[in-house]
Parts: sequence; C-alpha cells; structure tokens
Amino acid sequence: MISKILLPLLLAGAMFTQATAQTSEAQMKPSPSRLLAIDSAVVTRHEVTIKGQRVPYTATAGSIPIWDEEGKPLAGVFYTYYEREDVKDKSGRPLVISFNGGPGTPSVWMEIGYTGPRILNIDDEGYPVQPFGMRDNPQSILDIADIVYIDPVNTGYSRPVHKDVPGSKFYGVNADIKYLAEWINTFVTRKGRWASPKFLIGESYGTTRVSGLALELQDAQWMYLNGVVLVSPTELGIDRNGPLDAALKLPYFTATAWYHKKLPADLQQKDLNEVLPEVENFTINELIPALSRGGSLDEAQRKSIGARVARYSGLKEIVVQENNLDVSTNLFWKELLRDQGYTVGRLDSRYRGIDRQTGGTQPDYNAELTAWLQAFTPAIQIYLREELNYKTDLKYNMFGPVFPWDSKDNKTGENLRQAIAQNPFLHLLVQSGYYDGACDYFNAKYSMWQLDPGGKLKDRLKWEGYRSGHMMYLRKDDLAAANENLRKFILQSIPAKGQAAKY
Repeated sequence: MISKILLPLLLAGAMFTQATAQTSEAQMKPSPSRLLAIDSAVVTRHEVTIKGQRVPYTATAGSIPIWDEEGKPLAGVFYTYYEREDVKDKSGRPLVISFNGGPGTPSVWMEIGYTGPRILNIDDEGYPVQPFGMRDNPQSILDIADIVYIDPVNTGYSRPVHKDVPGSKFYGVNADIKYLAEWINTFVTRKGRWASPKFLIGESYGTTRVSGLALELQDAQWMYLNGVVLVSPTELGIDRNGPLDAALKLPYFTATAWYHKKLPADLQQKDLNEVLPEVENFTINELIPALSRGGSLDEAQRKSIGARVARYSGLKEIVVQENNLDVSTNLFWKELLRDQGYTVGRLDSRYRGIDRQTGGTQPDYNAELTAWLQAFTPAIQIYLREELNYKTDLKYNMFGPVFPWDSKDNKTGENLRQAIAQNPFLHLLVQSGYYDGACDYFNAKYSMWQLDPGGKLKDRLKWEGYRSGHMMYLRKDDLAAANENLRKFILQSIPAKGQAAKY
C-alpha cells in the first residue's frame, strides 16, 4: 500500500513524465513546493563544435527513483545525460558514467568544468570572472562518448522522498555504492545501453565511489566495464598510517614550493618534472626508513634528513626539526608564504589566501574552494534553468547534508583490484594535479602501486600528472590535455571486434 506521504510524489513524477513524453522540449514550471519530481525528464537539443567537428546532441535533465526491497521509492536521483544525435548504432558507442565527491557534492564540477559540452566562464588559470555564465567546451569528450552525470542523494537536486527515510540507506561507503549500482542498472536499461562499452569516472571521493562500483556492478548487477578513471583519487581504504602517511606528502610540498619559487636556486632553475623524481626517490628510500626509526634515529641522521626535507619543501629547517621531520599539511599551507603574508590553498596550492593574523598553524579558510564556489554556483543555476529548461524551486546543493557518513569497512581499493583482475577488458587511468594538497599526486601513485602489489596488472594501469590542483581541468592547458588523454584512454580500452576477454 502506498502511504499518503509517497502518493503525491509518485503522482507528481508520473504526471511530469507523461507531459515530457508529449514534447521533448517542454519547459518545467516551477514547483509550488520544494519537492522533487522523482521520475522526470526534460529533453533539449543542442550542438557543439569539438576539435573542429560539429556534434549535435540531446541533453536530458531529470530524475530516476531508487527503490527499497519492496519496490517503494526511497529517493529521486537527479542526472543530466548527453547523447550524440547522429549516431544510430549505440552498441559500439561508449557510455561514460560520471561522479564527483565530497562525499556531499554533485557532479557539477566535472560536468561544467571538464568533460561536458558546456563549461563555465573562468580565466585561463581557473579563477572566477564576471559576468558568470557558460560557453561551449571545444575539448569535451562528447564527440566519442555519451556522458551521464549523477548527483547522489542530497546533492544537487537529488532528495529522499521524505525526511523519515533513514540516512543509513545512502550515507556511507558501502550504502552509497549499493544504491548507486542499482540506479545505474535502471538508467542503462531505460536508455538501452547494455551493449555499449562502459566507463566510470570519479573525482576526489568519487574515486572511492567508482572503485567500489566497479566490483559491485560486476557482482550484483552483472555489468562489466571497459574502464575506470580516477581523478584526484582518495586513499581508497589502503592503509598508510605512521611513517608512510608522514612521508608521502613531501613531493607535493616540493611541487608547491617550486610553483611559488621557494626552493633553493639549484632546484628552482630546473623544470618541475626534473625535480620531482629526485624527491620521490628520497621519500621512498631515505625519508620513510628514517621516520620508521622514530626516537632511535641518531642526532646526525636526524639533522641530515631534516635539512633535506627543508630543502625539498621550501620550509625553514627549524620548522621541520620542531615537528619531528613531519610537517602537517595545515602547517605547510600556513608556513610556506608566511613571510609574504599569504597562505596557500588546500585543493590547489597555486591559490593564495589572506588570514586575520600571520601567526598560527593553519589557514583561516580554503582560498581555492571559495573561488570555485563563486564561479560554479551561479553558472550551474543559469545552465540548468535557462539552457536545459529544468525549472524547480528546489535548492541546488553544492554541498549537501550527508553526515554522519559511515566510513567503516572501506575496501574500495581492493574491490577495484578484484574487478580489474576478474575482467580482462577493464583498464584504469589515474589523473592527478601536482598542486593538490588534499588528494596529492604521490599518494595517488602509491595507491596505484598497492592496487597491483604483484605487478601482474600494470599493463592496464596508467597515471598522469598535470600542473594544476585537485580540479586540474580548470587550467586551460590542462583542460585540453586531460580531455585528450581521456579520449585516447576510452578508445584504446575498447577491444577489437570479436576479441575475447581472456588471459
């Protein structure tokens, strides 16, 4: 029996779906309440020029429900789906399924910043400009793949059907993976995309999500992928406590210090890609063993290692020694430009901030995140309402209430390894920004090494670095390079016709 609470929502969804079936470009009227039409769609037609080629496409903005074990709707998950119009046979057309992270953020960042056909107005380095708005993305991967951007529950326009639906259904590592796998099954079935080569791409916490989904889709939905892309990956449940955690961030410190010209002259005059291998080798071969010694490290070794850490981080040697050779990222962001009166950004250390006082051990705010929110928030509001004609009074959650988040039993790195081992067609691409201090590039390399400790899968694993931060695509040069690398990865991960999946 349908409850009195659910019935109006179901009817709203059914009425809306029927209306859009009559005309694909019908505009939604703003809802008199902030309730999501849980099964809805608005379809509009567009075109974009990508790498000199005209690409006509449809854009679908809407919501598809997720259900409980009894078939009752629990929530509506909002999505936008871009499908190239002039491709008749979809069986060989790749489908890219895209997520962002948080875990409380929608897919807005990659949709209008990276791979989608329309991107926000920013300058060439990724800083906000006015007037806010949108422009065509000549680098989009829509020329070679259709893309769906998915907003998990309580992000973007996605919502539970009622406040009494338990958050435990959605808000946790494994709950998130389970319901989103079910949703992907529904989407692929509705859109007739079972034959298509399929790729998952996630950014930040989205990398935890898609790593777990790779195996969940295989085991629970019998859906097999061709590729997984991790953009600025998290730790994926791979243990690195103690000396590892302390040491692995040093190459990121070096990259940031190099950008701000805080390294010694002999290092500063080298290109970044000449400096980093030296620091990586020191980190693995000398710093980790030294930190493992703890208090047993003799004074001469401690002084020698501290001097090297200071040299490679741009920090004063006394700061390194006072922190037992382990400077926290918070202190690094505060200390590096302290003499100039600035802090550096967490997610992108090219950004500078200004604190209330020069003293202290951590910045007052994340300089990069406030800049990104200033640029992205008006752009997505304008885009969804005015270009995709999705009209609603719902608040678009750039950061939604998804806490407490259950982080227990995070085995997503191992799950990804199993998925790759079990499926000979499955390939992995990792993309990192050198100036990302939240999900730093060397930790991403370490995770990839630990995914394949036996070295048996390495011909299907690839890492790439870019000279920007967490959202490396906001820098114009990296937008072009990262999309082109994605394009090549997708096409190279599709087997030749008739090729069997076997070892």
